[in-house]
Amino acid sequence: MADFISGFWNLYVAGLVAFGLVFCLVVLIANMTARESGEPKLQGHVWDETLREYNNPLPRWWLYLFWGTVLFAIVYLVLFPGFGAHNDGKGLRAEYDAEVAKANDTYGPLFAKYQGTDLAALASDPEAVATGKRLFLTYCSQCHGSTATGARGKDYGFPNLTDNDWLYGGSPATIKESIEGGRAGVMTAFGGVLNSDQIKDVANYVRSLSGLSADSTRLARGKDVFAENCAVCHGPNGKGAASMGPDFAALGAPDLTDNVWLYSNSEASIIDGVTRGRNAGPGSVTNTMPAWKDFLGDAKVHILAAYVYSLSKK
Repeated sequence: MADFISGFWNLYVAGLVAFGLVFCLVVLIANMTARESGEPKLQGHVWDETLREYNNPLPRWWLYLFWGTVLFAIVYLVLFPGFGAHNDGKGLRAEYDAEVAKANDTYGPLFAKYQGTDLAALASDPEAVATGKRLFLTYCSQCHGSTATGARGKDYGFPNLTDNDWLYGGSPATIKESIEGGRAGVMTAFGGVLNSDQIKDVANYVRSLSGLSADSTRLARGKDVFAENCAVCHGPNGKGAASMGPDFAALGAPDLTDNVWLYSNSEASIIDGVTRGRNAGPGSVTNTMPAWKDFLGDAKVHILAAYVYSLSKK
């Protein structure tokens, strides 16, 4: 979005607007022909056998209306400003900045009063939780849902925040870190490393770890494939990166034994994930949580983290 509102696009739009106005002026000037005396002449154009065209010029009052609209457009675009951003403290950007500053002055103290409070204690404060919920519904519900239970699909996996199952850890500090800096998966795409049979084998083995039905022959072979390619992140028993200690938790490799799935537990979905990866490699699924610290500020992030932590406590 920042690229779209750069100075280049200001000039691009201003150029299109200026071209349109100049074109209108050219058309108007070209049609300002003097009215000739005598009978109007017929042109050579004929439609529907008998419908012909005279060369009468536009009535003057009609032409003046067109001139008026062009002049109005020029004045309007200068004042709006439609020819690009002005650095004179006026215009929509200045109005927006003024409204944001006013809102920060009004509501900033309401958020700031919670900033020094411990997150675990804040998660038990009904007023703070209600405030965090409003922030969540405004900024987070589009992906995680209004009830924070997440959403699953072929190309997106928004985690459930109410089940106490965490990719990176569910401590208050880790939750706040996730909101502040965002998260991005780093699972390698194995489509160019493993052949289709190996990928299908390991998909069956992964399903078996959660007690799901799997082809016994394939899962036996898939166990070796898993040990050679997947255990380094998911752990030798598939318990996830967090099971190997805090230094590994930052990988976010999920526990494959708890039957909790970001995308789907179907064989086809697991094959797709192993083949394309998650945020790693060409054609990979891009499922990235944005960083909110710069946009929301420390105080709002603090309250949001407390609210999310309160959901898992239930």
